[in-house]
Amino acid sequence: MLSFNHVQYGYNSELIFKDLTFNLLPGDFTFIIGKSGAGKSTLMQMVYMNILPDSGTVDIGEFSSTTIKPRMLPELRKKLGVVFQDFKLLSDRNIYENLSFILESIGTPKRLIKQKINDVLTDVGLIHRRFGMPNELSGGEQQRVGIARAMIKEPILFLADEPTGNLDPETSEEIMELIKNINNRGTSVLITTHDYDMVKKINAKVIKLIDGIAVDYKI
Repeated sequence: MLSFNHVQYGYNSELIFKDLTFNLLPGDFTFIIGKSGAGKSTLMQMVYMNILPDSGTVDIGEFSSTTIKPRMLPELRKKLGVVFQDFKLLSDRNIYENLSFILESIGTPKRLIKQKINDVLTDVGLIHRRFGMPNELSGGEQQRVGIARAMIKEPILFLADEPTGNLDPETSEEIMELIKNINNRGTSVLITTHDYDMVKKINAKVIKLIDGIAVDYKI
């Protein structure tokens, strides 16, 4: 599914990863933790292949950082559902249009778009807000839309970079329940977080980034 093999990467003369190695298997739920500056967001960018290693390899299914070409990136990213801390919704489009934009961009037949949007918004509990604008939604509702946007592509891997970082504890728990449901359906999940209390509540694998390497961690 996903493997980092002896990855080394530096930025501005600072070594971020010196020998980063770990695997994510189909159906896994894994947290990435570590102090600020440990490389959590850089790791996510490598999974998305916005950043490539200086040495070592990142492999996702049939895609490898050693052979990836720019023309191959759209096909890779179709297989990845990504959720951000700051939502990144299109502010000038309503929720339905935010989701239809994603489906149109990956070539979904028009006859399927309405049903796919209605299904995913029902899953995240926002079917009644489908014509609302992003600025009319609470932070938790916006993150639900972010999850819907990630899942509407039916990805093999769900990525979330600090998905509850801007949310209150109650809303954070609701968001994590949605993500657990996604994993229960068979989608692999990889989450970066600094919220150790949240990690303690979920039975998942935990990897801590320490001094440029990945360490299996028990909380």
